[in-house]
Amino acid sequence: MDILNTHTYYYDLPQELIAQTPVEPRDSSRMLVYHKDTKSIEHRIFHDIAEYFKPGDCLVINDTKVIPARLYGTKVDTGANIEVLLLKRAELDKWEVLCKPAKRAKNGVVITFSDNLACTVLQDTEVAGGKIVEFHYDGVFEAELDKVGSMPLPPYIHEKLKNKERYNTVYANKPGSSAAPTAGLHFTPELLKKLENMGVIIARVDLHVGLGTFRPVSTDNILEHHMHTEWIEIKPEVAKLINDARAKGGRIIACGTTSIRTLESFADDSGIVHSGAKDTSIFIYPGYKFKAVDGLITNFHLPESTLIMLVSAFIGVEETLNMYKVAVNEKYRFFSFGDATLLI
Repeated sequence: MDILNTHTYYYDLPQELIAQTPVEPRDSSRMLVYHKDTKSIEHRIFHDIAEYFKPGDCLVINDTKVIPARLYGTKVDTGANIEVLLLKRAELDKWEVLCKPAKRAKNGVVITFSDNLACTVLQDTEVAGGKIVEFHYDGVFEAELDKVGSMPLPPYIHEKLKNKERYNTVYANKPGSSAAPTAGLHFTPELLKKLENMGVIIARVDLHVGLGTFRPVSTDNILEHHMHTEWIEIKPEVAKLINDARAKGGRIIACGTTSIRTLESFADDSGIVHSGAKDTSIFIYPGYKFKAVDGLITNFHLPESTLIMLVSAFIGVEETLNMYKVAVNEKYRFFSFGDATLLI
């Protein structure tokens, strides 16, 4: 098995298993539990997850918040339709965006989205369809965005989302993501409180999820893949919580691949997690030695994606492909609104 070959990470997924809508309540989704030591699998419901935690364990969650980053506008001069997708803020009212179709968004073009929100295209970026634009509005930008923007659902979700907050976690706090840290969508306030009452420490980190998370690996050799960059932050008091938990024998369990990438980006070789804020383009694939994480909660990921490679690094390539085969046979729901896995 060639662990550096992208096609090694392919699996066959029937289209009907791609979840189009979230389940209610949030914690009623199914959960496949994979035990790393015995390589055994259990089939549970997500609200059972408390049974797998012990007092003193630390659950690390990513409290980023998805913004309604998809805007539908028209060119002021011709009336042609243009879709603008916010990626990240460059400075004040200047944003890095994707425009579709890009050929209509020449430098200097003004795009209007409502009576009070428009933007001017300033320059191209290195990303295909990427632009830097400057927004014009009266009042508060976030308020205008909330009025006219749509949630940037992944391309494999075709159903319209009835409640836009359903694409955010219940603990989402820091606006800035173009996609949700979907493992956290399964938690309810009551379930988090139950864990806290058990003596589980909950630590909040921040990674603003970019659309690169959905970008497939297009090279045959995974080492030739250009990994996307995302902004991450761990506050000093949060790093202390995590390090103290580990020093006292608690396990560090990351909720989502975004949390695990944040932790591993700030961990040193001795497993100590440091605080700070920076961009990360960490690419975790088989052969990687984890420094700061003992368990992972995550959803089922796209074939040949960097995220299934991360899972393969955590439990092994053959083990991952076997687990996914079981999940397909058991008709688990896949991807953003799908079911969860607990790898522990």
